[in-house]
Amino acid sequence: MVTFRTVTTNDLELVQDLAYTIWQSHYPGIISHEQIDYMLRKMYNTQQIEKELKSGVRWELVEVNGKAIGFISFHHEKEENFVKLSKLYILLEYHGKGYGQQTLQYVEGEAKKTGASKLYLTVNKNNEKAIKAYLKAGFIKERSEVFDIGCDYVMDDYIMAKPLNQ
Repeated sequence: MVTFRTVTTNDLELVQDLAYTIWQSHYPGIISHEQIDYMLRKMYNTQQIEKELKSGVRWELVEVNGKAIGFISFHHEKEENFVKLSKLYILLEYHGKGYGQQTLQYVEGEAKKTGASKLYLTVNKNNEKAIKAYLKAGFIKERSEVFDIGCDYVMDDYIMAKPLNQ
């Protein structure tokens, strides 16, 4: 059974360790090792996570039997009335067990509580495993976009979305 627990400042090292392990096992072959290292430093440094927590971004640990197996982050974009799922990462050894789909269902339920009309995310165009999981969960590819993330790196992503029928 998957459960979700709000990340506190006491959990930051755990989130950072999970991010490092997951990214190093999943992203080689999708993006370069240098870009992996750059993105980990940029997105998972303590100051960045604390800033997001203070601004209302929800960070939660994904747990099975009390053991953290991954994490999510998402926030309500009030102006557009959408919820953006920024991060959904599960340790590789827990893939294929339904935990990712349960996590997507949880985020969808939380998004509906905000009254949002849509749940959306970005996913690397070469991340076939994740794209397949999102399609299975009812997301559609809305468009593609390239984001400049600095240091001559880009994220070449699909924007995938799922309408939330209240």
